[in-house]
Amino acid sequence: MDYAALGLKCGLEIHQQLDTGKLFCKDAPGLSEAVTGEFRRRLRPTQSELGEVDAAAIEEAKRNLAFVYQATPNTCLVEADEEPPHPLNEEALDVTLLVALMFNASIFDEIHVMRKIVIDGSNTTGFQRSTLVAVEGWFEVDGKRYGVPTILLEEDAARKIEEREGEVVYRLDRLGIPLVEVSTTPNIASPDEAAKVALRIGTLLRATRKVKRGLGTIREDLNISIARGARTETKGVQELRMIAAFAEREVRRQQMLLEVADELRRRGANVSEASIVDVTDAFAGTKSMVVTSAIGGGSRVLGVRLPGFRGLLKEKLGPELAGRARVAGVGGILHSDELPGYGITEGEVSTVSERLAAGAQDAFVLVVSDAAKGRDALHEVLDRAAQAIEGVPPETRDPRPDGSTAYSRPLPGRARMYPETDVPPIRITSERLARLRAQLPELPEALLERFVTTYGLPRQQAAQLIDDGVDGAFEVLTKELREPQVVANALTYQFSEIRREGIDVDAIPLDRLREMFRMWRDGAFAKEAIPDILRHIARERTDVTTAVATLGFGVLSEAQLDTILGEVVAANEEMVRERGEKALGPLMGVAMGRLRGRADGRIVSEKLRQRIAARAAERTG
Repeated sequence: MDYAALGLKCGLEIHQQLDTGKLFCKDAPGLSEAVTGEFRRRLRPTQSELGEVDAAAIEEAKRNLAFVYQATPNTCLVEADEEPPHPLNEEALDVTLLVALMFNASIFDEIHVMRKIVIDGSNTTGFQRSTLVAVEGWFEVDGKRYGVPTILLEEDAARKIEEREGEVVYRLDRLGIPLVEVSTTPNIASPDEAAKVALRIGTLLRATRKVKRGLGTIREDLNISIARGARTETKGVQELRMIAAFAEREVRRQQMLLEVADELRRRGANVSEASIVDVTDAFAGTKSMVVTSAIGGGSRVLGVRLPGFRGLLKEKLGPELAGRARVAGVGGILHSDELPGYGITEGEVSTVSERLAAGAQDAFVLVVSDAAKGRDALHEVLDRAAQAIEGVPPETRDPRPDGSTAYSRPLPGRARMYPETDVPPIRITSERLARLRAQLPELPEALLERFVTTYGLPRQQAAQLIDDGVDGAFEVLTKELREPQVVANALTYQFSEIRREGIDVDAIPLDRLREMFRMWRDGAFAKEAIPDILRHIARERTDVTTAVATLGFGVLSEAQLDTILGEVVAANEEMVRERGEKALGPLMGVAMGRLRGRADGRIVSEKLRQRIAARAAERTG
């Protein structure tokens, strides 16, 4: 796509957890599976100090949800909203100030903690504490400059565990972990450029060596619009490799919505006089299990006509309307572009069309639910249909694993901020900034050159260490082991392979990696066992000694190794006879599969080579 011609505007907001204590209490940060108790709350929208109510808060209130909060061993009364916040974590503030200096931002002389209204249940208080620390920064990628309008320090939200009928369950272990938020100006010109910019920001943040690693510790929000479209925010992307996909899919979605809007206006579509009708009796004797099971439970079938919408719902507006209907608590909708289907017959479709007075160019939407909830859902559908005639509505959207997004809520406005009265303002002194300037970390490009020259790493591998944020662990481990290539291979190629399997290898503590490499150096297992040991300690959260014992990776004696290699060669005698030395490669694969990391590959290769040569000598002798 020609993104310049489309008028693409794209900006990012990067939220990175800091590796410090919690922001407003002394509890240790970190996720926990141990639940020590739970309590239940409901949250309601309130006016800002200017007397306005935020649209996103109103939308959340429509869902009428109760929230269940699970306490963990690291939950205190602050997270439960049973006592005021403690003084702001000074270490977290220092890290944020350091980030502001790295992004050339203007730091305020005095910072104030604000409350940002959030009533989706992710905060027990109904608001998130957020602090604007610096403005008007900048950085460069490939010679292009990007602005950093704001840098904030804020508290992370609670962790969503599950959704039930009428309630959402959150765990409080993540609530209160400090986040630094870095936003960019919307001058990112393409999806691939967005991924590059996100990578650069993440690399600079990791250079502080004060940020958390692992799944969920960094989240990106994408703000995107095209000409004639509107700004939408895809919130909470966790995988860098998916940023370009989300950006491209959102551009295509907005293109589709603009094309649909043009067609609706050409048809003269108007839903202002559409009325909701109970059409349950049209399904008397229906064979549709979707309908009969619901009606049997006391639900009704409600429908609404959408004049001029025929043919514009399936794979176009249908998902948009369904997303809005779910705000009212229904599971989804049925619409005329996908009917007959789901057991609903052509005759039943005709009956519904007659009841709704639907013409040749009209569509209709059905909801199967209790009457009150169904009417609320169809009012949401009508509201979204009216927006479809206008074009692209500004909204917040949730990312899905395939790169698509789903409606979440309207874009929040300025009517949700007000001062936090329980935390005093903090002065930022020139002495403090001078101390932090002296601590500015080595920039990634300088670090890359040093890794190449000092440790002899290939440039691409050195760059991957930095991009993946494991450069700090690499230096610590290499200085102890003096085996830079072994360590680098584990932290790049092997880590990447394990990540692709969905295993959170980045969560392995540095001390555990140190333990693993020390045991390898001392001969407890062969180098070839390292990937499987990494998998095991990441997945099972166990120590290395237990992993080695569980996996059976103790190093074989020379006699045991000779026995196994003799069996491998004997079982492949014909291959050895036909291929000679060229049989070494295939036999290495067979042997290493038998040995499963219990012998060094170099030793195995040499012993196999000797055996193959000996067999050749026997034949010629």
